[in-house]
Amino acid sequence: MNSESATKKADRFEKLAEKRVTEVVKKMRLVANLSNRRNYMYTEEHAKQILDALEAEMRLIKAKFRQETAVQSQGFSFRKQTR
Repeated sequence: MNSESATKKADRFEKLAEKRVTEVVKKMRLVANLSNRRNYMYTEEHAKQILDALEAEMRLIKAKFRQETAVQSQGFSFRKQTR
């Protein structure tokens, strides 16, 4: 790969990374807003499931940047509690 091509790829990476990471941080802040007990009612199990899902996704991202094999998650939905 020549230097010019590498520079273009690096520039494209930086541009997309800045945009995407900014969007994700904004979305994470919206999720954090759900912790406001004056506006929402949730159980500790709800909070645990949300945090577990976010942590699992972060582990997948880290693995991909380390070039490790990672299985992509299928999104998030609450697991129904058995009573």
